[in-house]
Amino acid sequence: MTYNFGDVVLVNFPFTNLKSSKKRPAIIISSEEYNISRPDVILMAVTSQIKTKLGFGGIFINKWQEAGLPKPSLLKPLIATVEHYVVVKKIGRLAYSDIENLICTIQDVLGE
Repeated sequence: MTYNFGDVVLVNFPFTNLKSSKKRPAIIISSEEYNISRPDVILMAVTSQIKTKLGFGGIFINKWQEAGLPKPSLLKPLIATVEHYVVVKKIGRLAYSDIENLICTIQDVLGE
């Protein structure tokens, strides 16, 4: 399967200590060209654990139902690279307005 920037997938996302992983939604942030030419994809984590004060880089997914998510969610500034086979399935795609917010978040987290 070919993945595109902004696709919502279900994946075994690694914890930051790399000792375990959890099946969770994530957003593809690598380009289609990257995804076709490499054995891996680059992802940003999604969580439904919404706190009143968002941490740095956290943003709400405004059209979460349209994206195929089961409940209100937000993007977490956790980025991982995983091989294609780790992706369980594609569950949706971010709306254009949420993709614009994702691009801004990536710029904030990684710098310009």
